[in-house]
Amino acid sequence: MPNLNNAKKALRQSMVRAKRNAEANAKIAFMRRSFRKLVEDKKIDEAKKLMSDLYQILDKAAGTKLMKPNTVARVKSRAMKTLNKVSK
Repeated sequence: MPNLNNAKKALRQSMVRAKRNAEANAKIAFMRRSFRKLVEDKKIDEAKKLMSDLYQILDKAAGTKLMKPNTVARVKSRAMKTLNKVSK
């Protein structure tokens, strides 16, 4: 346990941030799974609606440095590629 007040505050802050980041990562993972399931079930319209939400949350994750920008770009690219492949 930290002894100094600033170390105690830093610990509290890191715990809050870790919880927030874990929730955001869980939300992203859930949306990615939902998107994959919709694509597998060939529900193209619903997948397109979810795609915009997924893009928004991924861009926010990159903006807040939760995920690296290249990772976000790769995930978005692969998602769009699978959607285009199925919608043909």
